Amino acid sequence: MIEPLAIGIDIGGTNLRFALVDASGRIRHRIRTVSQIGQGRDAFCRRLLDGITEIKAASDDCCATVIGVGAGVPGLVDKEGVIRSSVNMRPLDGFNLSAYLEQQTGLPSACCNDATLIARGEHVFGAARGLDSFIVITIGTGLGSGLVLNRQLWGGAGGFAAEFGHVTVEPEGLPCPCGNRGCLEQYVSAGAVVRFLLNRLNREQLDTPSSPMDARQIALLARQGHVSALAAFADAGRYLGIALASLTNTLNLQAAVLCGGVSASLDLMQPALQHEIATRCFPQIAADFSIISGTLGDDAGILGAAAMMLGQVPNRGELYG
Repeated sequence: MIEPLAIGIDIGGTNLRFALVDASGRIRHRIRTVSQIGQGRDAFCRRLLDGITEIKAASDDCCATVIGVGAGVPGLVDKEGVIRSSVNMRPLDGFNLSAYLEQQTGLPSACCNDATLIARGEHVFGAARGLDSFIVITIGTGLGSGLVLNRQLWGGAGGFAAEFGHVTVEPEGLPCPCGNRGCLEQYVSAGAVVRFLLNRLNREQLDTPSSPMDARQIALLARQGHVSALAAFADAGRYLGIALASLTNTLNLQAAVLCGGVSASLDLMQPALQHEIATRCFPQIAADFSIISGTLGDDAGILGAAAMMLGQVPNRGELYG
């Protein structure tokens, strides 16, 4: 019997990652190349198709056949696979990547927001297996999210739902590239942790670092008991808890699954985060809600992209609830 495999693609402003994935979530082959989106859409598409050709050739060595291609893109992607807006991939704005991939490869193809596919990956293969309703939150340079309700990816009316990073937590707060002010992403991200630390050091007239700091270095300081570093993660945890409490009161979710680089410091944010949830949620709702770490790491999105095409090959309109 010829084994069915799917190609999962993680599209970023810097890198393109491709993986050949089987139905159990095992990656059989992977490659990486640069996206170089600054060279324009045509050059990007050539690299994308070259990567698909190369990864597809590996299926011949596995005595397998590729049944579909799934791709994740940062930004707003509608139900038809049209990239409506991508801050880091501007040449792709307005481009129907799903239709393009189908036309060029002859394979069923689908394109979704990258955080939505991380949610699917963790649901099918990772920390969210067995859960019915949850949110995945990726915390790194920014804050992305994907929402699953009653075991269905939730895209909303146009496919743009779950932009949790753009929930307002400070009405007159910091400006956000999305055009709003006070978005959660401005207060829960790697850059936010650095800003919280520097602001606190300045307020308390303490020495500021002579070289640039990043969130990982601040986490090391916090684990060594540095008071201001601990407070920086507590500030991020407080804002995340405020936003999650509102979401959980609204949707009665089972869990928030935290992924991304800053999620490795969940333990540093957790006391403040849990305090806000306990304070702001109905006790009956908070009792059923957990905060857990993702288990798939950087592969969550690429596995979620492949999972769209494995098991069954849905029509694009069936990808969302």
